[in-house]
Amino acid sequence: MNRNIVQKNVSACPLNCWDACSFHVTVTNGKIIKVEGNKEHPVTDGKICGRGRMLAEKTADPNRITRPMKKTTKGKWESISWDKALMEISTKLREVKREYGPTSVLHSHDYSSNGLLKSVDERFFRAFGGWTKVEGSLCWGAGIEAQIRDFGNSAAHAPEDVLSSRHVVIWGRNVSRTNMHLFRYLKEARKKGISITVIDPMKNQTAKLADNYISIQPGSDGLLAAGVIKVILANHWEDSYFLDNHTYGFETLKKTLDSISLEEVVLKTGVTHKTLELLAEQYSNGPTSTFLGLGMQRYQNGGNTIRIIDALGAVSGNIGKAGGGVNYGHLPVGQSFDVDVLALREKEADIRTFTRMNQAEKTLEVADPPIKFIFVSRGNPVTQLPNSNLTIKAFNKAETVVVIDQYFTDTAELADYVLPSTTVFEEEDIYYASMYHSYVNYGPKLVNPPGEAKSDLWIWTELAKQLDFGRYFDYTIDEWLEMGTKSLREKGWSLEECKRKGYLKLPIEDIPWNNYQFQTPSGKYEFYSLKAKGEGDVPQIQLIPPLEGEERTPGIKGKFPYRLLSLHPLRSNHSQHYPIVAAGDTNVVDVSEEIASDLNLDDGDYVVVKNDRGQIKAVVRIEQGLQKDTINIDEGRWNRFGGSVNILTPSGESDMGKGSILYDCLVTIEKI
Repeated sequence: MNRNIVQKNVSACPLNCWDACSFHVTVTNGKIIKVEGNKEHPVTDGKICGRGRMLAEKTADPNRITRPMKKTTKGKWESISWDKALMEISTKLREVKREYGPTSVLHSHDYSSNGLLKSVDERFFRAFGGWTKVEGSLCWGAGIEAQIRDFGNSAAHAPEDVLSSRHVVIWGRNVSRTNMHLFRYLKEARKKGISITVIDPMKNQTAKLADNYISIQPGSDGLLAAGVIKVILANHWEDSYFLDNHTYGFETLKKTLDSISLEEVVLKTGVTHKTLELLAEQYSNGPTSTFLGLGMQRYQNGGNTIRIIDALGAVSGNIGKAGGGVNYGHLPVGQSFDVDVLALREKEADIRTFTRMNQAEKTLEVADPPIKFIFVSRGNPVTQLPNSNLTIKAFNKAETVVVIDQYFTDTAELADYVLPSTTVFEEEDIYYASMYHSYVNYGPKLVNPPGEAKSDLWIWTELAKQLDFGRYFDYTIDEWLEMGTKSLREKGWSLEECKRKGYLKLPIEDIPWNNYQFQTPSGKYEFYSLKAKGEGDVPQIQLIPPLEGEERTPGIKGKFPYRLLSLHPLRSNHSQHYPIVAAGDTNVVDVSEEIASDLNLDDGDYVVVKNDRGQIKAVVRIEQGLQKDTINIDEGRWNRFGGSVNILTPSGESDMGKGSILYDCLVTIEKI
C-alpha cells in the first residue's frame, strides 16, 4: 500500500518585491503541492500574493526547460548534454577574450530571482579577467541616487513605525498591488485615527482606502512637493532647529523655490491651492510618514523629483523621528551582507560599464572592442529593456548569446544556448529585499529539479572549472553562506537561527537618522549635494519638467497627446509569470473616461497605440479615476502574449544617470 509522504517546510519568496515574504511550503512525495504564507513571520504574517503562490505552479510547470538547448544553423532547437554545452560555451569565451579582450563579453542581468548567492556571477567574470557590466536600474535607480545625495543612503523605517504617525502620505505607490503588507498596516492605522493621503495619477485600491485622494498630472510630483514647501515657508511652519543645525545648503533650495509660483504649481500639477494647504498642514503637524513609489522617478526628471520630496520631509521636521521619514529604499539590508567578498571585488579586472538603460545602444555603437558575446542571467532584457526593437537589433548583432532561464522567454528565443535553471524550491539560499523591512528569509532545497535543470551557482562553478579558475568556486553551500554572512555573525547575528526559524531580523535601526548623523560628505542632510558636486553634477535641487512634453519638446503633444504609464502587472512579477497565468494574447490598455469619450471608445474595442519608436495592439478597458490624458499598459508581456509595452518606451537615462525614463513616454491611439 502506497502512503503519501507529506512535509511542511519554511521557505522564502525570491521575487523582486517590497515585501520579501516568508512561506510555508507543502511537499508531497517530492513534489511542491502548495505555497502559503508563514503566520509566524512578524511582518508578512501569513499573507502572500498570487505571484508568490504561483511559484508552486512554476516549479511544477511541464513547459519549463529541463535540458541545455542549442540553436542549430537552421534556427531549430536541439537538446545537448551539459558537458557539450559547457565545453562549447567556454571555448567561445576563450576565443573572444583572446581576440578582443574580456570586455567584448557583456553580462546582461537584473534581479528576477533574488538570493544572496546569486552575486557569485560577478565573481565569475572577475576571475575571467573582466567583462562589460551593467549598472543602474530600470526600476528605482534615480530615486536611490537622490536619497544617497540627500541622506548619504536610502533607509526606511520599520513597518510597524507607521502606527506612530499622525498622518501617512502614500505618494505614487499602489500599496494594494505592490506592497500588500504595508496595506495591512494602513488598515490598522485607519482604525487608530491616523489620516491617510494618496497622491497618484490613478485612483487605485490604495486610494480607495484613503481619507484624501489627490489626482496629479504624471511627472509633476516634484512641482507638487515644491508648492507644499512654499506654503510651509510662507506660514513659518518649517522646523528651524533641524534646518539650522542638521542640514547643509538650505539657501539653495529657497532659490529653486523662488523660480516657481504657486499658480504655476496649480496649473502644471492639476491640484488646487486648497490641496497644497492640506498637505502643508499635514506635514507640519506630524509626525508624518511618506511612502514613495517607483513610477514618479521613471522620468528624465526622476532624481530631482525624489530629492524635492525628501526636502519636504526635511523642511517639515519629519526626518529621524518615530512616525516620520521619507521611505523609498532600504539599502542597509543588502549592505549587511559580505557581497563584496562573494563577488570577489578585491580581484582587479578589466571592466567596461554600460547602464541597464543604454546597453542596447552601446552594444550597437561600441567598437573598441565590440560586443561579441552576451551572457544573460536573472533577466529577460528583450521584454524588459526600453525600446525593445533596438534591444532585439543589439542581441542579433552579437556572435554568441547564452541565456540562463527556466523558459523560452523573448530573450531566450534570440539565444544560441539556453541553460535550464532551478526555481527557489530546488536550491538553497538566503533571501531579502532592500526595500521595506529588515528581515532575512532562509530557503532550503525542498525538491529535486526536473530533468537536468541546475542552479545558477552550479552553472557558474562548472564554467569556471572549464576555464581553469574553478579554485574561486571550490566551496560548499554552507561555506558560501558563511562567507556572505561573516560580518553579520561577528555582530552576533546567527545563521543557524535563521535556518532554524526560516527568518531573522538584521541588526538595523528601526528609525533611520534618529541621531541626525547622516552619511553625506558634510555629515548633515544635504539640500546641496557635495557628492554630486564632487562628481561634476549639479549639486542643488532642480525643477525639471518631463522630457516628452510641451515645455521641452514643443509641438509633441499635437502629435502624441497621451501620457503612457507601464505599471507592474497584478499577476506576474515583471515578465516572469506570463507562461502560467491566463494572460491572453493581447495587451490591455487602460484609458481615462475623457479619452474614451473623445475617441468614441468602449470596453473591448481594439486600438493601436503608437509613437515614433513603434506600435502595439491592445484591447480597451476604461478606467475610472485615471488622469484625463493618461493611459496604462502593464509591462512584462512576451511576444507570444501580445508583445511588450517597451516597444514604445524611450531608453534614455534620468537626470542623475542611474535610472530609466520609461514613463517619459507620449503616444497616440487609433481605433481599429
